Amino acid sequence: MADFPYNACYVGDDAAARQELVTAWGPDVARWTFFSTGREATGMLLTSPPDILICSLNLPDMPGLDVAKLLKEENIYSQVPVVLYLSLEEADEYTDWVDLIADDFVVFPSPNYIIRARLELAIARPLRTLDANPLSRLPGNTSIIKQTQRLIDRNQDFALLYCDLDYFKPFNDKYGFARGDEVLMMTARIIHNAVHNQNLPVSFVGHIGGDDFVCIVPIAAAERVCKTIVADFDSIIPQFYDAEDIVRNSILSVDRQNKVCTFSLMSISIAVVFNINGSLGHYGKASSRAVELKRVAKKFPTSSYVMDQRRS
Repeated sequence: MADFPYNACYVGDDAAARQELVTAWGPDVARWTFFSTGREATGMLLTSPPDILICSLNLPDMPGLDVAKLLKEENIYSQVPVVLYLSLEEADEYTDWVDLIADDFVVFPSPNYIIRARLELAIARPLRTLDANPLSRLPGNTSIIKQTQRLIDRNQDFALLYCDLDYFKPFNDKYGFARGDEVLMMTARIIHNAVHNQNLPVSFVGHIGGDDFVCIVPIAAAERVCKTIVADFDSIIPQFYDAEDIVRNSILSVDRQNKVCTFSLMSISIAVVFNINGSLGHYGKASSRAVELKRVAKKFPTSSYVMDQRRS
């Protein structure tokens, strides 16, 4: 997300709309640039794009959607959020919502809190989309770091669970990426369900990438969630193997030196790190502790979890 203040641009000749925007997003939030016509705005949009574009539907010289289209059709600027500013009559008469090239709209006039909320959501939405893992659609590394650090800064007690698959690479090499992706999707669902089916007051699930996942839960629920993840993973993972590999309880695949070796069936290892009264201090400390604990967990021949004994 851009640092405050945002560079915000409004294209439209309605003085009352401009005043409403400035009132809703003051100088501590946004530096406003105003253009009355689309032609005036187009040069700036492609040379110095704003953090967010707000555009009236009808401009004196062209449709407002043509201005939005100009920005959205440029790949490098397509993630800039575009919000339409509509009158009540325009919103009532507009029918092409499914094909709307803009990201959101605001009906003018609106209360300041509504305008603030819609603009802030428009800013945040593409950032969440860009950060989401393309396979699992879970929040990615940036969101994981921000959420963890936010809780640390609030002195919120929580348990951070790092989940990692064992022997995923040899499985991927033997069965192919398509089946490997199915395993990752299944793992994402297992972790998500283990966390969210318990209606926990503090919870978060993220996908670092590859076969690495993270979830945040209350400390009291950490072991229960670990046991659920391990049990569900072990019960489902055999379905992804061919019959002869299940009977043998191993597979033949290649190692990192491209030599044929025998590998165990996949298991899951979980490292559990605790934050108590802000004890972690920074996300980096949580990550380094988790790396140590995962090494311990991976020494077990089956799925396992290891909890940080330094939590007190």
